[in-house]
Amino acid sequence: MLILSRKKGEAILLDGGIRIVVLSTENGGARLGIEAPEHIGIVREEILERGVTDQVEARPGGDQGPGGS
Repeated sequence: MLILSRKKGEAILLDGGIRIVVLSTENGGARLGIEAPEHIGIVREEILERGVTDQVEARPGGDQGPGGS
């Protein structure tokens, strides 16, 4: 596991055109923005843990990604 510290506005770039940006931090939590190609699904871990794999997080612009409407 890679552990990084990032401040508001700073980003992490991943292979495959994925960019994670820290939007804000407060009360011990962080709001993240994730930019990824349309073919990359983005799912919150707790959704997968509940066994509900057809609920994919909405992307900027309202695109639901694979399986979305």
